[in-house]
Amino acid sequence: MKTELVTAMRQLTAERDLPMDVIIEAVQNALAATYKRQYGQVPDVRVVLDTDTGEFHVYAEKTVVIEVQDEAMQISLKDVENYPGNPGLHEAVEVEVTPPNFGRIAAQTAKQTILQRIQEAERDLVYEEFANREGEVLTGTIERVEPRGMIVNLGKAEAVLPPQEQVPRERYRLGQRLKVYLVKVDRGMRTPQLIVSRGHRGLVRRLFEVEVPEIFNGTVELKAIAREPGSRTKVAVSSRQEGIDPVGACVGMRGVRIQNVVNELNGEKIDVVQWDESPARFVANSLSPAQVLSVDVHEGERRAIVTVPDAQLSLAIGKEGQNARLAAKLTGWRVDIKKQSDTHPPEVQAQPPAPAVETVPAAAQADDADDVEALSMEELLLQVPVEVRDEG
Repeated sequence: MKTELVTAMRQLTAERDLPMDVIIEAVQNALAATYKRQYGQVPDVRVVLDTDTGEFHVYAEKTVVIEVQDEAMQISLKDVENYPGNPGLHEAVEVEVTPPNFGRIAAQTAKQTILQRIQEAERDLVYEEFANREGEVLTGTIERVEPRGMIVNLGKAEAVLPPQEQVPRERYRLGQRLKVYLVKVDRGMRTPQLIVSRGHRGLVRRLFEVEVPEIFNGTVELKAIAREPGSRTKVAVSSRQEGIDPVGACVGMRGVRIQNVVNELNGEKIDVVQWDESPARFVANSLSPAQVLSVDVHEGERRAIVTVPDAQLSLAIGKEGQNARLAAKLTGWRVDIKKQSDTHPPEVQAQPPAPAVETVPAAAQADDADDVEALSMEELLLQVPVEVRDEG
């Protein structure tokens, strides 16, 4: 039985990749608890397991006295004469109190406790491994489907992909390998609870860090991300070093880098835009691929009125307002889009000009009238026939 217990412990260390000392500590603690239950109220005891022989040794701390009145707590001065260090009166010494056949009794009664402690030790190891990895991208395999979500096997642990962290347009199947974003790690009662995501915008950030060396080494900074999982994502980038085109670095030669990210996201569209300190220019860039004529910024309201050509209005707004919505999320500004004809209406066309009419000043008209009237009277007198009569 002793050999079987040690062999089982060694198998556990190999199968579950646990340190041997963790298993030994769990067994010793379980056996100490079993000893107390078997032998009533006793002082704190220490159980030591010899892994070579499989034998258990139980030690209890007792006080040296002249006359023993409580054997569980005291030991006589005469009995400790041969103890190392020659303990004196009223000193505490550790005495072996291993009962007969304790190994068999303890192994039977502590079996469940040992398994529980081993599970706890395994849980702690898994928690310690993943607790500092929140925000990383992990590769796993879909193992099964449960009401709480997809169970993804990460190798040493299982993670849950809840429905709210899944991408609506993605279809998952058993045995499928995929990359997930580790959102949260809880210690849990039995095993650590690992929550992963496919729809988190952090997944996009990590994928760009893998594909774009400039982002990984810090020469290109990923300023902001706005994402509608499975449909479209906008990414704002800037350069920390002169001479580097941040957008071109993310796209890569012939679009290879960004295509790798798109493939990992199952065809999700990605727009990479230039970040700018100027809110107006940043808002204009965020509406890419639409062309922007002007941006009127209202700082107090964090509102930007954008003017686009009439032909670009539908492109700027996007299908069901998606492009404008993502631009607002990316910039943190409320974006109002107007077409050019609404902000600058065309001028009203003038009517054909009427024939030119020369006007004469009223004073001049009056003088001309007097002259006409005078000439008319004179002409009238001249035109009156004069009849000449000869009376002689």
